[in-house]
This record gives sequence, C-alpha cells and structure tokens, in this order.
Amino acid sequence: MSITDLTAEQGLAAEADVLISGLMSEPWGQVSSSVYETGRLVTLTPWLTGHAQRLGFLVETQRPDGGWGAPDRGYALVPTLSATEALISALRRGTSGNGEETAADRGLRVLFRWLSDRDALTGAALPDMPAIELIVPSLIHMINSHLDDPPPGLPVWRGRRLPLPAGLDGAKLTGIRALVASGGEIPEKLLHALEVVGDVARGLAVVKPALTGTIGASPAATAAWLGAEEPADPSSPARWHLETAVARRGGPVPCGLPITVFERAWVLNWLVRAGVGVGVPAELVLSLTAPLGPLGTPAAAGLPADADTTAGALYALALVGAPHPPDILWPYETDTHFCTWQGEQGHSITTNAHVLEAFGQYVRARPDTAARYAPAIHKVSAWLRQQQQADGSWLDRWHASPYYATACAAVALDHFGGEGSVDAVRRAREWLLATQRPDGSWGVWRGTAEETAYAVLTLLRPDARPDAWPDGWRRAACEDAAARGCDRLRHSPPKPDDPPLWHDKDLYLPIAIVRAAVLSALHLGERHRLVSGG
Repeated sequence: MSITDLTAEQGLAAEADVLISGLMSEPWGQVSSSVYETGRLVTLTPWLTGHAQRLGFLVETQRPDGGWGAPDRGYALVPTLSATEALISALRRGTSGNGEETAADRGLRVLFRWLSDRDALTGAALPDMPAIELIVPSLIHMINSHLDDPPPGLPVWRGRRLPLPAGLDGAKLTGIRALVASGGEIPEKLLHALEVVGDVARGLAVVKPALTGTIGASPAATAAWLGAEEPADPSSPARWHLETAVARRGGPVPCGLPITVFERAWVLNWLVRAGVGVGVPAELVLSLTAPLGPLGTPAAAGLPADADTTAGALYALALVGAPHPPDILWPYETDTHFCTWQGEQGHSITTNAHVLEAFGQYVRARPDTAARYAPAIHKVSAWLRQQQQADGSWLDRWHASPYYATACAAVALDHFGGEGSVDAVRRAREWLLATQRPDGSWGVWRGTAEETAYAVLTLLRPDARPDAWPDGWRRAACEDAAARGCDRLRHSPPKPDDPPLWHDKDLYLPIAIVRAAVLSALHLGERHRLVSGG
C-alpha cells in the first residue's frame, strides 16, 4: 500500500472520528430545518425567540412556483399548507413588510391549483408519512377559517374554500379531537403530532414533557402544548426545549428532536459495517444499551419504542462487540414479518431489513444461539424477497427514495439472507447498474450524494477479494459503476441544498447519518480500488 493510499484511508477514518465526536457534542442529533414544523411554531408560539427569523425562513424557502418542499406535489402539500397558514396567521397579527403578503398569496394560489385537481392529488396518492391523514385536514380547516375574514393584503381570497384531497374526509381527525377533548387516554404515537388536536392541546393535563422537555420529540407538538401565550413558569422544561431547538439554527426548527439513539445507531452501522477504522467511545455504547427495555428503545425521549430503532441499536451493539440478546424484538413479530409498532397499519421494508441484521449479527457473535433465532432470520429474509419490485428495487414508507430501501434490503439479505437471497441481491445490483445517471450519481429526483452512497454500498461487498463474489455476478460492472459513483462523491459531497428524503411529518435530512453513509461508501470504494490495483 502506497503512502497516498494510506493517506486516503487515514483521511476517511479521521473524518469518521470527527463525525463520532459530533454525535457526542450534539446529543440531540443533527437534523435539517423543517418548513412544516417551523410554520407551526410561527402560528402556535409567536412569543418564542426567533419568530422573525422563522418568518424569514418561510419567505426565503418558497419555491418559484409558490410551493414549499420537495418537487413531488404529494410531498410538497404538507409544508406548503403549513407555511401558507403560518404566513396568514402572522399577517392577522399585523406582521408585514418582509414579503409575507406576497408569499402567502402565492402559497394560496398554488394550493388552490393543486387541490382543484381532485384526480391528481388524492388522499390515496399522498405519501405514507406520519399523521398525514390528520395534518392535511387540520391545516386546510385552519386556512379556510382564515379566509372567512382574510387579513389586509389578501382580500381577494375572502370566502374561498380549499377542498380536501379526494379520499380524505377529516373523520379520523374529528374522532381524535373528540377523544382528546373527552379526557380519554392519548395513544403515545399521537403525541408526535399533538398539534392536530387544536386548542385543546394547550396545557393538556394527561401529557407531560419528557426529560428533555419535549412533547412527542416534536417542536410543533411541544408548541401546541405550550400555547400562544408565553408560559407563566419561567423554568418550564417545554419552553426551554423549544428555546434549545431554536438556538441551533437561529429560528427554524427540525421535524423530530431529539433523535439520539436513532442517529447514533445508524452512524455506527454504516461506518463499522464498511470497515472504517473509527474509535467508538464507551459513552456511545452506553447510550445505545442503557435505553433498552422490554419493548426495546425509542429513537429518543418523547417517542414510543419501535422495532426499527431497536433493531438498529442491537445491530450496532453487536458490531462493536457488545451484543445484546434480540429477544426484545419478539413483541413486534407478526405471522409474516415484524411491525414497526404494535398494531401498525402497513409495513416497512427497512424495519425488517434492520431486524434481519439484528438477529443475524447476534448469531454471528453468539453461534450457539443459531437454532433459537434461525426461524426469525428465515421468515424475514423470505418476506423481504417477496416484497422486491419487479425491476429489482424496494420501496419503503420511511424514505422517499428507493435507493435507501434497496440498500437496506439488499445489504441485509447479502449478509444474512442465505443462498435463497442470492438472486434477489443480484437483481438489486442490476437495477442499480441500469439506473445510474450519466454523471455517475444516483437519485430519484436528481442525483444526490446520499442516494449515490447507498448505491455504492449496495454494489460493493465489504470483502473486496474477487473470490468473495458469487459465480456469474457482474463483479467488474458493479465495481466500475461504484468507482464512478465514488468519483462523483469526491467531487460533489453532500450539500446543504440536497433534497431531504427521510419521512417524518415533513421530509428531513439526518445530516450525520447521511455523512456516515457517504464516508462508508468512499472507504469501501477505496478498498476495492486497492484490491483491483486501480
């Protein structure tokens, strides 16, 4: 190995160490700002530090067509509704002079255009994002209430009515609001979107802030619980949770905060699996094992435990030499697969891929447990193979891009799916070879560093030896495509304006997790280059 080669690997390892240090110095996680959540704070807590900066953020991030968010109309609907409603609320309070009137008018125009096409933007066509069936009717009702008596600057909209997308009738929202108003027990998952219940959320006695001060790990939910008047208690933990969230970016806030366990597990998984030489602080290991309870762990305080985060934490612990028995995943087992939450509607490809890794890596660490966990490994492997699309890709409810779901499923099956999964992995790689862009990148809307990293991590095997590839696989084609992807990553690293692709109430970008995927892809590409003599 030459000094240049050694320097390249050392440089990647050094960047990974900086990334790990960032996990410890920013324990709540590194997450992009959300138009949806920021808009909710404008309406719900106008007294909070950074109000003017949040309004400026909404005006500045509006697209030329008048919408907000992703280029896909389904993904853009929630942030556009939130931003438009927030700007109208600000105008009603007398705010003007910094583009708010123009931005609100443009937002209304694009919303009426989108929602008037009842065949194009139906409830069934909306992306499967948390609480979207509650958030959309809630925001449309709020905007229509504003238009009964619009603020100065928007008289042309008086009496107009935004229709609900076809297939959404608001009945579920009405039922949830009635349940909360009656004093009934609130499902833990609902806390993440408490803002949809309206004024009744303010100071709700059955809801208590978590240790970090959050309600439901959501700035919007926390703001709804605090209300439009500054709290009388100057030491209110919920108030200081929001002040902390606001201080991170000077006004705008992310979708979910904190994301401590989720972020730390995923960063470790990408780096360690790829063989990046990174130091793992004992404190980091402790932060993954300490929250594990009978139902596993939540992504962070304020959220319910879930199989996805639990599996990610278990896999990370096994990778770093601290394996924890995966029996805490049994409560999520169904007849055919594992659910993300008990009683979940729908299913998740990536949750099951991570469950497969958790069981599989534990068995590698403790071979004597193989008989106990083999049925679960076989069940999940078979289910994942059955969910593969005809073109070789996978789709998932937690990410807008098939490149993420495909990477999760294909890599898990390649490692732990056995001989029966060889063809599924091969088909995934063939799909990647067929969808690479001319510039070497991959991406669902445009080429991004994130999606390119996922493709590289799927195309290459951690063991770079030529004889580690199954017979008949197009090893050279995979390595060539991955090399072009790595070249693209070196010249076009992750950018602040890369589209957020991860599902929450709004699309978001988990900055540290994506950076870990990029570093891991570059490391794996470097290893393959050295072995092949490139």
